[in-house]
Amino acid sequence: MSLFTRQAPGSVLLIGAGPGDLGLLTVKGLRALEAAEVIVADRLGARSVIDQLETERGESLEAKIIDVGKTPGHHPVPQQRINEILVEQARAGRRVVRLKGGDPFVFGRGGEELAHCHEAGVDVQVVPGVTSANSVPAVAGIPLTHRGLATAYTVITGHDQLSELGGGRDHTVVVLMGIGTLAHSAMILARGARGGDCPVAIIEDGFGDNQRVTVGTLDTIAFQAARRGVRSPAVVIAGDVVTLSPYAVGAFAAAQVSEPELMRNP
Repeated sequence: MSLFTRQAPGSVLLIGAGPGDLGLLTVKGLRALEAAEVIVADRLGARSVIDQLETERGESLEAKIIDVGKTPGHHPVPQQRINEILVEQARAGRRVVRLKGGDPFVFGRGGEELAHCHEAGVDVQVVPGVTSANSVPAVAGIPLTHRGLATAYTVITGHDQLSELGGGRDHTVVVLMGIGTLAHSAMILARGARGGDCPVAIIEDGFGDNQRVTVGTLDTIAFQAARRGVRSPAVVIAGDVVTLSPYAVGAFAAAQVSEPELMRNP
């Protein structure tokens, strides 16, 4: 589907909503939302984008919105049922948008939804989105790669086997959905070449009203997060690139890392 081609009835578009800022939704995604007849929406970035778009328009979208959002540990609409909804709505002849936070193909299970639509004979296409793995660190001024500091990065979830992840501080690690397992993840990463004094940053609610940054090291970050009441959604970044963040100024000057009260810039 080109930028100016209207979505065909009876088809599905998997659209990445980005991190929840309407300005980071692609133009193609925006036009598809405005033309959709059904929007099957996730909870975080997707719902936020819909709310912002309706506020900007001064009216509700014409589409029927089906909420399939998940909260940590609670999935009221199982993935298999989400797959079925997409096919059912498309077979009813509707223009269906599946709006997913971030990018559909980055820990978004978009590949499963794509495959299910294909197997059902439903035309489906993907409109990529801006993943939080890249965009949220940028909010805190943290580049994932930087000449002289980091030449590669890995995106992983807190549920994955971090013990199998090699590399040192010049290999940036981005952990999504990792707050619940933060203490364990930090301990595992500290055992390797990164060491316990490897810089770490946590960005909560990136691009949201409650955006907040906490900076520490692999040895201290779990304690700091507990003391500050860090909550999901949040992105964790470990590696020397964290030192480039303005939020990290002075944080690593002493052997005992202090915890500055690092809040969102106005």
